Amino acid sequence: MKKTILTMLLLVLPFTNAQSFDGPLQVRNQLPIFLHADQPYIEKAGVEDSLSLSLSHSSTYIVQASQDWVINLDMETTELNMRLKKVVNGMELNIDVPLLILSDGFMDGFLDLYHSTFGFNDYGRPNRPLNSFLYEIKREGIRIIKGEEGIGLGDIRVGVKRLLYSGDGLNIGVRGGVELPTGDADKGFGNGGLDTDIALLIDKAISGRIMTYINIGAVHTGDLRTSERLTLRDFLYAGIAVEGMVNRRLGLLVQLEGHPSIYPETGLEAVDTCACLLAFGGRYYRAEDTIEFSITEDISAGSAPDFIINITYKKEI
Repeated sequence: MKKTILTMLLLVLPFTNAQSFDGPLQVRNQLPIFLHADQPYIEKAGVEDSLSLSLSHSSTYIVQASQDWVINLDMETTELNMRLKKVVNGMELNIDVPLLILSDGFMDGFLDLYHSTFGFNDYGRPNRPLNSFLYEIKREGIRIIKGEEGIGLGDIRVGVKRLLYSGDGLNIGVRGGVELPTGDADKGFGNGGLDTDIALLIDKAISGRIMTYINIGAVHTGDLRTSERLTLRDFLYAGIAVEGMVNRRLGLLVQLEGHPSIYPETGLEAVDTCACLLAFGGRYYRAEDTIEFSITEDISAGSAPDFIINITYKKEI
């Protein structure tokens, strides 16, 4: 009887932040031509010691041409990303090491059925053979990118985060980072330029069971450096995430993140439109690690993949 009463109390009493909330979903924009320009993760303000492995898979279909541009993306992108975070003298040092797989994929048949069943826009996908690879960018007839199927290292990102204020259910922090040109830009695994970012991070507890996260940031993009050179646009971004605890082990999350296009004006709606990504997911908490799963949709129909599926395992160290 005593055990039953104790269990019921644990389920209904508010949880502390340290027990429950682990931050936003670890997803970012995987559009192949934007991915290497320091695409942001929405992050919590609090610092931590952790090691995480994220596996993301996305499908992109943009086959369009304007007077000056040809942008052909018919492909699937898989990213295995390792994130290491370590607190030193009160500051969190972090590094992201992505391994990318660019491929023809396996989901075209399913997507055709999905679009036709529910009457959604298929963006002309049936006009090309199923599960065929195409990654090509041209400007004024000059090829800028000719992507290749294969596995390669992406652009590695290093950064530092500092918690500025913590109290009364509110955390405020700041983060800065540099993305290094370690990926092969000619083959589509990097952009060949140095990118930098800075962001204000805010965590606000609404109750013992609900936490919100807000990020506002700016990215200075390096040029795309292949056999040709393309100046990319710097951009501002913003994101908000909400996590609600179902019980001590399970949290449900929804988050929204957006930013403008980083390419010069192309005259192509699928690239010039602002990116707006809506993600839904859940997180399972154990004693020293967590497992999360999420699905991200491109709700602006531009500057983002059709969808992203992500699973992340994170362990305290």
